[in-house]
Amino acid sequence: MLRAVVLRVGGVLALLAIWWGVAATHIWSEVFVPSPGSVWHQLGQTSTTHDGQRGYAGHLLYEHLLASLRRIMLGSLYGVGGGVVLGLAIGLVPTVRALLGPLVTFVRTLPPLAYFSLLIIWFGIDEAAKVTLLFVAALPPVAVATAEAVRGVHEDYVFAARSLGARRWQIPLRIVLPSILPEIITGVRVAVGVAYTTVVAAETVNGVPGIGGMIRDAQRYNQTDVVVLGLLTIGASGLLIDAALQLTERRLVPWRGKA
Repeated sequence: MLRAVVLRVGGVLALLAIWWGVAATHIWSEVFVPSPGSVWHQLGQTSTTHDGQRGYAGHLLYEHLLASLRRIMLGSLYGVGGGVVLGLAIGLVPTVRALLGPLVTFVRTLPPLAYFSLLIIWFGIDEAAKVTLLFVAALPPVAVATAEAVRGVHEDYVFAARSLGARRWQIPLRIVLPSILPEIITGVRVAVGVAYTTVVAAETVNGVPGIGGMIRDAQRYNQTDVVVLGLLTIGASGLLIDAALQLTERRLVPWRGKA
């Protein structure tokens, strides 16, 4: 455990040293490669009120982050809920699999920006379009993981439950769902990751407050240090959320990898 922590910290320090060294050579201007010091300075600027300006674009850094996390949470929750139900239906009902299986695969292959413009036409530029984009991005990974896991449930479990008097509607809830819980959690982790990678696209239109909106706005004015700060904020918060999901997985399915 200690060795893993040391290796991770050492890896981060090595990357920072390489970054600092490249920036210090001034091979590229600050516009292309901002120094760690510049990014650290922007962390202070965007987190406080200075010279009459509050944070970035009128919002502090944590407010941008919370706005993005709210959108990610809503989109992921809707996507996970819909993905589990849809995946169970696809995995258990051959007719549903034939009808909706190709549609899920089709949506999964589409890049988010390909249909975001359509969502804006339908829902406008407010929160509905952003949350819907994250929902559509998060649903397919969970649906696919759930459907494949359902097809992998051993039929002996189902036969045993029926022989013990289980009703037809109880099979998915009492037998199938607990059996596929590890695969569902893996799908949830993938879905949250997809939602995170999509949030910048979701916030390209009217995305302030929001980390993606902050990055997009800073890009227009060549504020590369703010862009890098936004990327680091997304990455760090994403690591924390993934760690929380891994902890949840260990609590809910402690037998995974042991049986």
